[in-house]
Amino acid sequence: MNPTFGASILSWIPPMWTPEAGLFAIQQASAAGFDLLEILLPPSMEFDAPTVKRQLKQHGLKATCSLNLPKEAHIPFYPKKATCLIKEALDKASELEVDYLGGVLHSGIGVFSGKQRTQEEENTLCEVWAEVAEYAARSGITIGIEPINRYESYMCTSAEEVLRFIKRVNAPNLSLHLDTFHMNIEETNMADAIRKAGDRLGHLHLGEQNRLVPGKGSLPWAEIGQALRDINYQGAAVMEPF
Repeated sequence: MNPTFGASILSWIPPMWTPEAGLFAIQQASAAGFDLLEILLPPSMEFDAPTVKRQLKQHGLKATCSLNLPKEAHIPFYPKKATCLIKEALDKASELEVDYLGGVLHSGIGVFSGKQRTQEEENTLCEVWAEVAEYAARSGITIGIEPINRYESYMCTSAEEVLRFIKRVNAPNLSLHLDTFHMNIEETNMADAIRKAGDRLGHLHLGEQNRLVPGKGSLPWAEIGQALRDINYQGAAVMEPF
């Protein structure tokens, strides 16, 4: 196992990106000794990729990108808008020469339909993923889908669900993005979920059940670490405490 250790910009700044806040996060991640900074792209896509790329290089950091779909790009309701936004995020990632875009790429956080997920919604989800995965492949970018807990979404809440949809889409550059905070709510056994993901696990967020740094809560880190070794995890392990 040889993961890259990183931190999310959310460790230091609010989700709303500004050039000043972004530079601060870059400086803090470098000073803390991380190898990588995960940049949560703003839905507005007001993001100066060439400048950020230069700043990352100056501070000796690699980067990865993420995107959380806003409510107005909830895939089941607004598939065309979601597709366009994900493609814009992929373009920004490409400008940064980043090969990974992860995040909540299935639904707007906090958007609920008032019913169970339907077959039609699943079909729409897979159609969007297929299109953006093909688009991402042109730039050599892998897309990671992050399931979140049932209190924030009804579309993708577990590793098993995302893996089933990934298998259906059958795009080699589509992967699973796990977050230990959400896993603690949804997974019966966190280590087993990691083992089931295997080489489809492309990205991992680390944080306690109370959103603090690992070791400041009660999650089973020894079991999680063993599961990652069992699958020979090679992706990024990114701290995301709030």
